[in-house]
Amino acid sequence: MANSDSDATVAPLRSASSTTPLPAVIPRHVAIIMDGNGRWAKKRFLPRVEGHRNGAKSVRMVVEEARRLGVRHLTLFAFSTENWQRPQDEVGGLMRLFVNYLESELDLLLRNGIRLRAMGDLSRLPDGVRELLTRNEEKTKDLSGMDLILAVSYGGRDEVLQAVKKIARKIKAGEVDPETITEQMFAQSLYLPDVPDPELLIRTSDETRISNFLLWQLAYSEIVVSPVLWPDFTIDEFYRCLHVFAGRNRRFGKTQEQIDSV
Repeated sequence: MANSDSDATVAPLRSASSTTPLPAVIPRHVAIIMDGNGRWAKKRFLPRVEGHRNGAKSVRMVVEEARRLGVRHLTLFAFSTENWQRPQDEVGGLMRLFVNYLESELDLLLRNGIRLRAMGDLSRLPDGVRELLTRNEEKTKDLSGMDLILAVSYGGRDEVLQAVKKIARKIKAGEVDPETITEQMFAQSLYLPDVPDPELLIRTSDETRISNFLLWQLAYSEIVVSPVLWPDFTIDEFYRCLHVFAGRNRRFGKTQEQIDSV
């Protein structure tokens, strides 16, 4: 069935770098759980950090291609609150790679009109990482071609908890009547309230969990699972996921007859 989401956009011409035709529509907001870096490295008898290093190449490809296709928001799950529990050397390696990415990709963002944004408990990041991230956000804040949103030190339950605390403080201060709280009010208390919910979530490496990612925002997102480990994720595989999305029939609780009558 054709995708019925009015927020999707008509696809442009096929990329010269891909052999796969584009689908008829492109989601405005794509979220990706970039999974499989460690397994990619293990299969090659390499340190896990090498998987993350090679995964950065897939990040660049997806960012460039999403921008070219007209995706308006691209959210990448870069580092979860649970990832802090990993071995210290791996966490340190990830932080160094994150710094390298922020330093090396700024020109790409500026050339392509991409605004960098971050969401998560950024207070837990090392000072140098947080300062560089803030600096790049500032340098790209006026760009409007696409939002690249990095979920860093991010957990979906933590985001919901922080939103509850924010509303609770307003109730305590007498600014909000609990009986007037709506879904819209709650959503306005999340990290990036101006960003619409993802139409499409892609998860790589054949895993089918959402892993504490965007628990509120993914309520009606289409989920497409890719069997490919993230460092091996290609443009053609990206297009395949977009084709799956385009073929979904999004009813949002309505019957097909109601959708057809619109």
